[in-house]
Amino acid sequence: MIAAALLFGFGAVSVSLLLCLYRVIAGPDLPDRIVALDTLYINGIALLVLVGISFNDSVYFESAVLIAMMGFVSTVAWCKHVIRGTIID
Repeated sequence: MIAAALLFGFGAVSVSLLLCLYRVIAGPDLPDRIVALDTLYINGIALLVLVGISFNDSVYFESAVLIAMMGFVSTVAWCKHVIRGTIID
């Protein structure tokens, strides 16, 4: 049963990654692309968690936490750049 759920999860996350990648490339303006990048790294985290569950290895979970922290910081930096024009005050 868990194998079927993992297979479905890999498929759903893969389709979501492709759709987010399309939005990053063909986004109408910069804020839409930033939101797509934010969603893209969240989907990457989900993919790492699924791989960690599949291989039963905790290294993937630790790397998912690191990517989550880096993604949060980069999203804040992009938003500050769009709003103010600079990142550092």
